[in-house]
Amino acid sequence: MTEEGEDKIRRAFTSKDWSEIKAQNSWQIFKIMSEFVEGFEKMSRIGPCVSIFGSARTKPDSKYYQMAEEIAFKLVKEGYGIISGGGPGIMEAANKGAQQGGGKSVGLNIVLPHEQKYNDYIDDDKNISFDYFFVRKTIFLKYSQGFIGMPGGFGTMDELFESLTLVQTNKIAQFPVVLVGSEYWGGLLDWIKNTMLERERNINPLDLELFKIVDTADDAVKHIVDFYSKYLLKPNF
Repeated sequence: MTEEGEDKIRRAFTSKDWSEIKAQNSWQIFKIMSEFVEGFEKMSRIGPCVSIFGSARTKPDSKYYQMAEEIAFKLVKEGYGIISGGGPGIMEAANKGAQQGGGKSVGLNIVLPHEQKYNDYIDDDKNISFDYFFVRKTIFLKYSQGFIGMPGGFGTMDELFESLTLVQTNKIAQFPVVLVGSEYWGGLLDWIKNTMLERERNINPLDLELFKIVDTADDAVKHIVDFYSKYLLKPNF
């Protein structure tokens, strides 16, 4: 454990009186509210968007970086804006593709100790910073008409399963969820089918239809476009 991590544990166990705890929690509520208000106000003016998630550690020479860039480029040509987590790697590729395609490029940035710094391809008026992951995820989901999951780590998994849970439980309307790279996602799909569904019966067979795995940028874009064409809906910009 790092020295900083040990420090946080010590501070967490430091005795505080009730007034101090109450005051700290009250100010935290205002900070959370301010992040929601800023996110809602800025995002409500942007229009239909697709969120692209993936690892901050993916390098520009990776095939997945290049696919994310291509997907974003093609989606903006279809009329969608692009939302990313605002950082490097896949997030950078998504914003880069959006700008190259002449579309709206949104970054929902969060400051992290090591890998997160906002990239250079976010529109100046669409770069929003957060301290709280849960606020950031709410903004992602509230203003996305689709979800593209590129290979990523814990953060990508968190965002993926949050989206699937909200759709599964009808807390939000169903929207297209596309996972790019069967080589990467295949093992997870096998575990979901074999263990989660067939052995433990923890999900319904229809839940497997909540997402689709593809291997090309064209197939990812097509799934988003086809999903909305069924309902005769199109982006409004």
